[in-house]
Amino acid sequence: MMVWRVIAAMLLACAPAAGRCADPKPPPPPERVETPAPGHDAAQFARILERFERDTDRVMETGLLVGLGVAVVHRGEVVSQRGLGVGDALRQTPLDERTAFRVASLSKGFASTTLALLVRDGFVDWDEPVQDLVPMFELSDSHAATRVTLRDLLSHRVGLPYNALDRVLEANEAYPLLVHRLRELPLSCAPGDCYAYQNIAFSLAGDIAFAATGRFYSYEVERRLFHPLGMSDATFGRDALEASGDYARPHVRGAKGFRPVRPKETYYRVMPAAGANASVSDMALWMLAQLGHRPEVLPPELLADLHAPEVSTPGEIRSVPWRRERLRDAQYALGFRVYDYAGHRVVFHGGAVQGYRAALALLPDHDLGVVLLWNNESAVPSGLLPTLLDAYLGLDERDWLGLDRLTRQATPTRRGAPRTAAAGPPGPAHGGR
Repeated sequence: MMVWRVIAAMLLACAPAAGRCADPKPPPPPERVETPAPGHDAAQFARILERFERDTDRVMETGLLVGLGVAVVHRGEVVSQRGLGVGDALRQTPLDERTAFRVASLSKGFASTTLALLVRDGFVDWDEPVQDLVPMFELSDSHAATRVTLRDLLSHRVGLPYNALDRVLEANEAYPLLVHRLRELPLSCAPGDCYAYQNIAFSLAGDIAFAATGRFYSYEVERRLFHPLGMSDATFGRDALEASGDYARPHVRGAKGFRPVRPKETYYRVMPAAGANASVSDMALWMLAQLGHRPEVLPPELLADLHAPEVSTPGEIRSVPWRRERLRDAQYALGFRVYDYAGHRVVFHGGAVQGYRAALALLPDHDLGVVLLWNNESAVPSGLLPTLLDAYLGLDERDWLGLDRLTRQATPTRRGAPRTAAAGPPGPAHGGR
């Protein structure tokens, strides 16, 4: 009996009305302390940059590249810009930071930024239907075509299959005929509902610029971006590249090593998607502007629009080893990709056309940017980008370059072109990623 009285007293004491013996509230979570990235320290950043440049030299020493342009910007300054190797494997013409490359799908950032300026100036609206400006744009579902907006177009949410009609473009079809043929393709989804990367449809951005301003697309980009930013080597088209005097010729692999070829005209026909040329010096200035250091040209609110995620792209996470390990999320914004890179926001784009590859990455919250341009089809330099990001952010070191696994072909061919064995996967042959 005494035991039951004790138990009853305990239960009464712990009754809700008594407000006692209730489960204690969990303690507040410890305040999260953000550890500064190693790259924030000036001395450490100097060492990181020095190692990155050594890694870049080692990439060239593999003999698997013809030429490579690299630029790094940090805290509003160009801290490194280099041209390594040659622009022509036969003539052995050296590269420097002013040598022009095709930048392939890095061109998409120029297109979206130009349209963002047109939106700011009241020429167009992000949610304006494309068909209102370009009546020739039609899809297999006529009602769906009326729903595609500028925002959908620049974030690859048109509803078409991936890379619609790219192969037909590569077979030398004219751009206006390709646009006409978009209406023949079945839709993958309703406009705005899914992501599928495009080059032909994306290039309607140029038609929109002309319809809105009465001026050619290339002129609008030059007057609104290239000239104000001082990008003096940046141009559009094959004729302009070849007339520049100092440009990196594209190379393909042959039985005797790398062989220079003439730049293909095909993707120059879709100028907004893949038609720009630039040096790493130009691209360094471009990165500074995209990081907010040229607000008189690109104000902060405009950059916020451009870099805001629009649609999920989970396939990006599965594509290559560094993305599989580092990316927690991948989305497409307006002409740029946006990654969650181990908890850090990265604005990215890649590019690929015959004989050229390109990659650009920005860490806006750390004021860091890096761009890589090279003139043959090799995946080797791609590992430089995550190598720099990891070192700057203090992530666990990974061998993204795999240089120790590559066989250096030290013996040049009779004409001086380096011989190659395993350059890695060449990447996409279309207008880029």
